[in-house]
Amino acid sequence: MSSNSSNTFDFNRFKRLLGYTKPYAVTFYGVLLAAITLSFLAVSRPYLLNEIITTKLYESDEKGLVVLVAILAGILFLEVIIQFLFIFFANWVGQSIIKDIRVKLFKHMLHFKMKYFDTNAVGKLVTNAVSDIEKVAEVFSQGFFVIIGDLLKMIVVIIVMLVTSLKLSLYVFAILPFIFFATRLFQKAMKGAFKDVRSQVSALNTFVQEHVTGMKIVQLFAREKEEFEAINEKHKKAWIKTVWYNSIFFPIIELASSIMIAVILWNSGMDAIMNQDLSKIGVIAMFVQMTQMLFRPLRQLADKFNTLQMGMVAANRVFDVLDTDTAILDNGTLEVTDVKGVIEFKNVHFSYIEGEDVLKGISFKVNPGETVAIVGATGAGKSTIINLLSRFYEINSGSILLDGVSIDTYKLDNLRDKIAIVLQDVFLFSDSILNNITLNDASITKEEVILAAEVIGVAEFIEQLPGSYEYNVKERGVMLSTGQRQLLAFLRAYVSNPDILILDEATSSIDSYSEQLIQDATAKITKNRTSIVIAHRLATVKRADKIIVMNHGEIVEQGTHKELLAIEKGYYKKLYEVQFNHINGD
Repeated sequence: MSSNSSNTFDFNRFKRLLGYTKPYAVTFYGVLLAAITLSFLAVSRPYLLNEIITTKLYESDEKGLVVLVAILAGILFLEVIIQFLFIFFANWVGQSIIKDIRVKLFKHMLHFKMKYFDTNAVGKLVTNAVSDIEKVAEVFSQGFFVIIGDLLKMIVVIIVMLVTSLKLSLYVFAILPFIFFATRLFQKAMKGAFKDVRSQVSALNTFVQEHVTGMKIVQLFAREKEEFEAINEKHKKAWIKTVWYNSIFFPIIELASSIMIAVILWNSGMDAIMNQDLSKIGVIAMFVQMTQMLFRPLRQLADKFNTLQMGMVAANRVFDVLDTDTAILDNGTLEVTDVKGVIEFKNVHFSYIEGEDVLKGISFKVNPGETVAIVGATGAGKSTIINLLSRFYEINSGSILLDGVSIDTYKLDNLRDKIAIVLQDVFLFSDSILNNITLNDASITKEEVILAAEVIGVAEFIEQLPGSYEYNVKERGVMLSTGQRQLLAFLRAYVSNPDILILDEATSSIDSYSEQLIQDATAKITKNRTSIVIAHRLATVKRADKIIVMNHGEIVEQGTHKELLAIEKGYYKKLYEVQFNHINGD
């Protein structure tokens, strides 16, 4: 992060953040006006107190005293009203801005290449989208507006002090250079500390997210405490550093304020006693209050600058994600409603890591309505073909065609809308079965889902669950068995009525009964529809129109089940015999 690596405040990114206030300009400037008004109202209180003591009490002006007290009460009431409006709308602006940023960030992440998610921890992205953005809101609700108000209040206080008593003002101002110097040191130290805090929060979120998801492994190897204690200790130390700086700075400011008040009381009090001039009591009371009003904003200003700094550190992390240019290029203009289903790979090369080819010049063709199976050992490149066809990754060279047109020519959403994939590792959301099947697509009715479930043969198990189609499967579908989750994934693909169906190891982790259900449904859904089936179990691909055999990123054989078995010492034949012997216990 080059933009936020120094201790200097990043005005360019702060200006960028302020750009998000444009839709809320009226409210934004209204809050700013409220901050300015509060500054003047606050300073008017000690000034009126001086007038009350110096003129009305000293001169026994009863009527004038009543008038000034009434004015003071009115100012206090007005200050309360404006303070309420300031707090509410400052927070409203902050929450509105982070809502817009969060939507923009999430939409941006939705278009990232899969490679980005391969190399970036989910916990870090969750921190960016939730925790960091909440800190950005504090830039407005507790930082920017309050700083503007406090700075203006200090300026007005200084002017009123100078006009009222130059001598007392110089006493107060004498210690200001020390305060400014201490504040600057504090600000620099806190920015570094806050950057460390945000990094440790991200690391902790990542750790917790991964270990809760993989709790079975954690418990199996008895790693419940050791690693967490280490990372939690780092998190604690990062926060303790900020507490250390606060515990030093704020007592110093309070001490300086107390010393100044003591100097004013001693000097002015002795002067009034020696000269027997009690009319100066009002000035003394005003300066005591104004000294507090000058030093308290200084103390709070450092605190608010901390909030601003922490918010900007979080904003920088969010902007770094927003500035990440790793989206799949969506320059296609072609949008079709009917896809014939001709798929063709022409000399396709691809690598996840530069220089390490996963696919080495793959070429094959799938005709409309054909069911083509792709088989091979783990790591042969089978699933990679699916990832490339759906444009989750970009190929290094060659071309992939759909109906004779490069898939880059299609609009990305239109291309993916024509393809349905059933993966081996089924992901279900913490929601109802119905919503997990339709993915909240309003065009798919509940009646259509029920009918599809009956056609496939999974309606019985769904209707036996509490709530039937409204049953909440919880996070990642933990309330269902592996086979049940797989059946729901198959139903999800079925109701989308795709032009191209892809089954990626869809029957490798389920029981025989569920497999038979899927086999029956596969025959129905693949009829007259282009289908690609990737499988380890060779028994599931016997009826495929064509079988493509892969090994180490290359196609080594192609043909029907019978044709491939007829090849002496063929690769497919060896795979089949190994599985057949294994099933029969040989």
